[in-house]
This record gives sequence, structure tokens and C-alpha cells, in this order.
Amino acid sequence: MTGYGWRRTVVFGEFKVNDQPHPDIKQTPLHALHLKLGGKMVPFAGYEMPVQYPAGIMEEHLHTREAASVFDVSHMGQAFLHGEDAASALETLVPGDIQGLAPGRTRYTVFTNEDGGILDDLMVTNMGSHLFLVVNAACKDADFTHLESHIGDRAKLDILDDRALIALQGPKAAIVLGRFNADAPTMPFMSCGEMDLNSTSAFVTRSGYTGEDGFEISVAGKDAAELARQFLDEPDAEPAGLGARDTLRLEAGLCLYGSDLSQTTTPVEADLAWIINKRRRTEGGFPGADIILAQLKSGTDRRRVGIRPDGKAPARAHTIIENSEGNAVGEVTSGGYGPTIGGPIAMGYVKSAFSKPGTVVNLMVRGKAMLAQVVQLPFVEQRYYKP
Repeated sequence: MTGYGWRRTVVFGEFKVNDQPHPDIKQTPLHALHLKLGGKMVPFAGYEMPVQYPAGIMEEHLHTREAASVFDVSHMGQAFLHGEDAASALETLVPGDIQGLAPGRTRYTVFTNEDGGILDDLMVTNMGSHLFLVVNAACKDADFTHLESHIGDRAKLDILDDRALIALQGPKAAIVLGRFNADAPTMPFMSCGEMDLNSTSAFVTRSGYTGEDGFEISVAGKDAAELARQFLDEPDAEPAGLGARDTLRLEAGLCLYGSDLSQTTTPVEADLAWIINKRRRTEGGFPGADIILAQLKSGTDRRRVGIRPDGKAPARAHTIIENSEGNAVGEVTSGGYGPTIGGPIAMGYVKSAFSKPGTVVNLMVRGKAMLAQVVQLPFVEQRYYKP
């Protein structure tokens, strides 16, 4: 998740928003509802999106950890990939096992380039007759062009510009959605299904970006605002914006594209080797495979790690990480305050020799060395539903 096209940027958490409207700014189908709810709207990834509501980011974050929150993620790119050859065709662009993805299941993977770098991360769902793709907002145009230019002769891409995407996240998300469809609470993590939600047709995946149990609900744009309002009428649900979404994902140790992932970061460096199964490691056949597979065997010079700064001062992106002798050994890529943790947290890349949990490092914050420690990710337990 990242943004583009700003004139003067303001950093909140680790995503950038613009405080001046862009002439080509878009609105999601939930825009009027955000205004009615008192959302603070900011340009983000080409859309006017709510960064927070009157309760504030802290309360929205904590409510998501304790109950359920409704997020508008309609700015994300949604598409179908049709054709008998769609899965094998997509495997020529990603290191994930798409051919082995069972119907009704969802898988996280990444697009790679010839240097092994990550072009974007995405979710792939096998809907039986076709694949359903969800890609990051600021990368979606490039991603769709990438798909068309490389596998357009093997699979048909159907971009779903008329769909909204609502994320219902938190330990009570299943209770809320269960009041709309009795089958929802029994869905396993990373599964999917077409559902009727109070007479609204939706495609639901049990997934999310908060570390909590939850669902992402794809629905026709014309039906989105009414469905979101119905969710918010439930006693356990409250609205939450981009600010809380960022702090939640950081606590859960989840990567932000454009910060923790980039075209110069490989999946192995990013600690995402788990997305490459045995078959793909043996067969290869994806961009940058030689580099990535060599790293799987021999290791990398740097690794993504969690970092807990001492004290109360947060270490933001691009903060230099030094060893005890004052030599640079890495850089913070995401950082801020963790409301559940009650203190500053960060992620970043360090030389592999300094990646072991418990390693003491210094963070150069405003020219001063601040003690910190490398820790195991995630910062909070990931509470996905697994029956």
C-alpha cells in the first residue's frame, strides 16, 4: 500500500498523504458515508480516503483489537483472471504456488522482477472457474499492465472497476458477519465464498491486514454504502480509517509496499520465503528465480526484522540503524507508536549478522543514538481463525 501524485506530503505512520487536493482525485462508493460519519478525508493513492474518524486513531486501533471495525479498502485493485491456463500463466510472474491453490482458497504472493525484486504483493483466490486478484491501490495500473503485457495471450484480465471492497476486522468480526449470513463464522482463514448478505450479493474472503480475524467483502459499488451502514448499525462495529489500518498492520508485522517491500527487495530478504513452496523452489520459472533460489540456499546479506526502541521516541522510516561501534548496519522501513504494545515499534532491514533476536543496536533519531533491540516478529499475536 503506497501513494502517489502529491504536491506537499505529510507523513502519518508509514504511508504518505497529501494535504492539498489533486485535480484528478477519485472517490470510493463509500465517500458520502465517510463524510456523514465525520471522517477526516485525505488524498491517498489517487483517492480521497478517511485517515480517521472523530474517535481518533488510537481508539479505532484498540476497538479493532477488542471488537470489530469497518474499513473502506475500495481503492485497492480488483480483477478476475479467466482461462484454462490462468493459473500456470500467473505462475510465470509470481513465485507462489497458484496451480496448487484449491478452489475456494486464497493465497498471498508477490510479483517479482528479473533481479528478484518485488513489484507488488497481492492476494490470489481460486473461484473455481477463474482467479480473483486483489492488488495494491497505487500499483494497480502498473500491475494490470504487467499482467496484460506478459500473459494477456494466455489469460483474459477482467478489471473490476465497479466493485467496492470492505474490510470487517477484529475478534468479533465473525459475530457481526454471522448476523448477515450464518455460514460466515465457520469459514477457515484464507478461504472464500460467494454469499448473500441481507439480500446483497457479495464475494467474501476470510483475510485482512490487521493481524486479527476478519473478512474482506467485495460487493457491487452501488450496494457498498448501504451494506457498510448495516455493518455499522451492529453494536460491535465501528468505523476505522487508514491511520489505524497502518498501526494495526505494523504491530502484526505485516509489510507495507513502498516501505518494507520494493523493487530492490527480494522475498527472502523480506522474510517471505514461506510463500515459495517446494515445487516452485524446484521448478523456478518466475522472474528473478535464479537470484531468489540462490538466496534460499545460501542466505542473504540483509534481513527484515522487528525492532523495539528503548524509551518513548518512535523511529520513523529511513532512520539509520548502527551497531555499538557506530557503524551503519541497516535502516528502518516502518516505525511508529504501537497502541496495543504501549510504546514505539519498528521494522527494518539489517545486515544478517545483526538479525538475531536480542541483538542490541542504536537508532539514530534526530542525530542522537537511541538504544533498541532486534525482536521476533510479529509484535502482537496474529489471531487468525483456524478451526
